[in-house]
Amino acid sequence: MTNITSNSDHSAAVETARDGTPLRHPDRVIPKYRPLVAYHHFRELLKDKEDTSHVFRIFEALPHKGFMPRVRRLVLSEQGERLRAEEPYLPPILDDHETLRKLPKGTVAHAYCDFMETEGLSAAGLVAEADKLGRRKFGDLVEWFGFRNRDTHDLMHVLTGYGRDALGEQCVLLFTHGQSPSQGHLLLGYAGSLHLKKLVKSRAPVMKAVRQAHRTGKACPPLVERSIRELLVKNLEQARAELNIPEPHWYRECHRIWREEGIDPYDLLAQKQEPELVSA
Repeated sequence: MTNITSNSDHSAAVETARDGTPLRHPDRVIPKYRPLVAYHHFRELLKDKEDTSHVFRIFEALPHKGFMPRVRRLVLSEQGERLRAEEPYLPPILDDHETLRKLPKGTVAHAYCDFMETEGLSAAGLVAEADKLGRRKFGDLVEWFGFRNRDTHDLMHVLTGYGRDALGEQCVLLFTHGQSPSQGHLLLGYAGSLHLKKLVKSRAPVMKAVRQAHRTGKACPPLVERSIRELLVKNLEQARAELNIPEPHWYRECHRIWREEGIDPYDLLAQKQEPELVSA
């Protein structure tokens, strides 16, 4: 149910949820489309792929017109109300590995813990990276939706089978675009893949891999709209079947070919290649 309330300090009415939380805080600045700024941060990201602050800047500079309709459709629905009540903030749920490990082996929860512990990651760590930008918190429904999109990123790696190697990250970005379209995902996913293909001379089918990821994202029901608690208790293979997520065949084929060619898929951007990377 949607409520419309007025704010004496602002001329426009404010849409709110049942509990009075505003859909979009009146002080929230409407983002401007700035492709040159996005391109600048993309070039900087190529120089240091570990500096994820550039990723957030790229998304800020490339707002998508479909974003607010997607937010409104979920957060003002019955499902949105339920999710906000049961999962107000995902990092404490996702980082509670002790509780997640109590679920049966073979579940999404165990696969998630294995992935995060192997990679030395945490949901709180991703939050800390985002907080480095110093952006103001508004406490509105847009913020809740945005946090939810951010905090399910590593869960997407687990569900899709894409690793944290350079190609795996491009695949997850394009899977995410299929879920929630934005030009930021397209830029990072396709331009990053083309750059990778140029950088590493190989017969590996990189573009087939990322296109498959893009199609998979479109076919998968939006994860942001699903109960993450309910998803975590499911058997991993069962969850993939329910979400229409197939085996990432072309991604696996790229890894096979690279290894056959003596290339480490997890070290594509090796030290010997850095001068070329920086000059790109």
